[in-house]
Amino acid sequence: RREKKLPVVLSVEEVQRMILSTKNLKHRALIMLVYSAGLRRQEAQMIKAADIDSSRMQVRVVQGKGKKDRYLPLSEHLIRGLKKYIEAEKPENYLFGMPREGRAGASTSLSTGFDSRYSQRGVQWAVKQASKTAKILKEVSVHTLRHSFATHLLEDGMDILSIKNLLGHESIDTTLIYLQIAQLSTQKLFSPLDTLFSEFGKK
Repeated sequence: RREKKLPVVLSVEEVQRMILSTKNLKHRALIMLVYSAGLRRQEAQMIKAADIDSSRMQVRVVQGKGKKDRYLPLSEHLIRGLKKYIEAEKPENYLFGMPREGRAGASTSLSTGFDSRYSQRGVQWAVKQASKTAKILKEVSVHTLRHSFATHLLEDGMDILSIKNLLGHESIDTTLIYLQIAQLSTQKLFSPLDTLFSEFGKK
């Protein structure tokens, strides 16, 4: 039988540590965007500067998994961070690509226009480096931020169907796994040992 494994999820405090400990503007913007919108690694790579709508506070994901477009809400904190990053780096096409002017030796793929240092391996490296700097012991990947996004939204009270749509899942069954991870106030798990000692202290 196929093993059923639950995904690794970061706490809110751990995500905050990752963001605050990342000094590189591009890496910080990347991590904030992936977590803020629950993006897949491929989707983060393909986001263009033109896909960010700061006035409507949305990002457009073009042809995500399943060849479907979707719009995702963005945080005010992320909008400010992206503006700071864009002003400093001036990306011309892909949000995390290298600007062509004044960047001697920049390695850019002619087929995608995407900076080779922010390929699949490069994006994963940026996230892993941030988790290492933040001294997080869990195994962290880009998808860990996506799992954390969904779990934190569920814990904050968003309904599972809305989370499914934000994640771009084809089936609700895929999204239901987060019900096994989230610590919901209505069904928060606890140990009977705490109850035992609580009752013991009353005697």
